[in-house]
Amino acid sequence: MDEEALLDALRTVDDPEAGMNIVELGLVYGIEATPDRNAPARWTATVRMTMTSAACPLGDYLTDAVRNALRARFPELEQVNVELVWEPPWTPERMSEEARNFFGWK
Repeated sequence: MDEEALLDALRTVDDPEAGMNIVELGLVYGIEATPDRNAPARWTATVRMTMTSAACPLGDYLTDAVRNALRARFPELEQVNVELVWEPPWTPERMSEEARNFFGWK
């Protein structure tokens, strides 16, 4: 359960307003999974992510979608923590080249 596998699972989570996944949009600031010391078959994932603005009405929707996507791909995840962070603030520069091309921002 490495970072790239976790990010692949999050690429299935689309921001419905943008029509693009949250990884390419640059909303995911970090992700990791660690095994439980007392039960190595159980894991906890922690996702640090942001929204395009603090007033984004999709916060609950997207955090639930993140939890669901990770649990669907990794049934051994006992817990998925989603931390909404606001520093550094999201800007379009955080988007991948694919996302910038999608929106015509080259």
